[in-house]
Amino acid sequence: MTQLAGNTDKRSRGEEAGSGRAAVALCGVQFVDVLGVTVVVTTLPRMLADLGATPAAGTVVVTTYAMFFGGLLMVASRIGDRLGHRRVVLAALALFAAASVLGALAESVWMLAGARALQGAAAAASVPAALRLLTTVVPEGPVRRRAVAGWSAAGATAGASGFFVGGVLTELVSWRAVYWLNIALAAGLAAAIVAMIPRDHADTSDVRIGWRSSLLLTGGAMGVVAGTTMLGEGRSRVLAGAVTVLGLLAAAGFVLLERRSRHPLVARAAWRSSGLRWGAFGSFFVTATTSSSVILATLYLQDKLGLTPLRTATLLVSFSILAVGGSALSPRLVAALGWSGTLGVGLGVVAVGALVLVTWPQVAGIAVAAGVSGLGNGIASVAANDMGTAVDAHAKGTAAGVLNTAAQLGTAIGVAAMVLVATVTEPRVAWLLVVLLAAGAAVAAALGRVGGGERDPSRRVPLRSRP
Repeated sequence: MTQLAGNTDKRSRGEEAGSGRAAVALCGVQFVDVLGVTVVVTTLPRMLADLGATPAAGTVVVTTYAMFFGGLLMVASRIGDRLGHRRVVLAALALFAAASVLGALAESVWMLAGARALQGAAAAASVPAALRLLTTVVPEGPVRRRAVAGWSAAGATAGASGFFVGGVLTELVSWRAVYWLNIALAAGLAAAIVAMIPRDHADTSDVRIGWRSSLLLTGGAMGVVAGTTMLGEGRSRVLAGAVTVLGLLAAAGFVLLERRSRHPLVARAAWRSSGLRWGAFGSFFVTATTSSSVILATLYLQDKLGLTPLRTATLLVSFSILAVGGSALSPRLVAALGWSGTLGVGLGVVAVGALVLVTWPQVAGIAVAAGVSGLGNGIASVAANDMGTAVDAHAKGTAAGVLNTAAQLGTAIGVAAMVLVATVTEPRVAWLLVVLLAAGAAVAAALGRVGGGERDPSRRVPLRSRP
């Protein structure tokens, strides 16, 4: 009897260890995909010089990844339901590796932008599928809670370390090394998933993919970004304006289609949650302001002040470190101020960071500004995610998809707009505009009422997954 109990305990520990290793591999998928957002930032000036491109063209390299990641995220999650999540993760990793080869061999900024677009599409497919596998292969209870916490930590660590990794590789090897690294990481993760994750069964029910809505959303963002980039490069204003208008029309078409569709990408009931609406608002403005500020600071440090990629990356570490600190502080602020108040405080701190850039555009000032902006980013991001996902358990996937989409599109549109302003005028004017946007969003958030002013994040807003 004792031996039987001992064998059972050993088997239980073995299964837990196996699910733990599988969780590490799946969290690695999250790490690689989020790393792709920030790792190119400190490579930009060297990369643009090598390819003979303008700073405005460099905007496309940053934003195409975020556009395709955010624009395809919701529809990609349904593809996983239709085809099987393990199969989708492996296919997405293969696409990510192939796109990285294209990026490593790129001979023009537009070839590189194409590679980044494919990487973003791969990330959109792999992230929701990997998260679904994580919650499937890891048993419920403390083990799954640790696995989900590890998933969040992997994303935060990747986003924070991307600046430094890109700067180190560019300084010591080449900016192309960033893409060769991606190939090795994708191959290793694919091998681990094949070995550790059992095959899952595809959903044979009628899962609606929603291609038209997704393409309109992505096309709308592409049109706005491409139009502003063309203006920054000094091309025909008529053509640039026409492309921008087409983007806006596509975005309007997305809204109309979603309102009339029987199976919208986001259930209509979702938008009745004030927490989700304000969470998406916060996610968009946090990334739109901080991403644009950091990218402009990177270009300014290397092009204007003559810093190397490695030194630039070292200065921007303050953003990463204090973003983690802000994330730890945010729950305490939520308990004291509520979701809306905490989001307002975070965006207000972001505005202060941008104001430091306006008034002190020197090496020391930029380091201070990066840290302050990172602190605000951490505070506001946690509040936005907390309020946005305060829904019933079955609707959390939809809510998380909406928040991720808002964050990625905030990066794409914010960076494109601010680089255009900086190109036409100067960086300090763009940073001043960031101050105004962040401050305005902070006031709106602080005055907003989420869940009737509710401060307790343990209470959940009912939300049905079907319209």
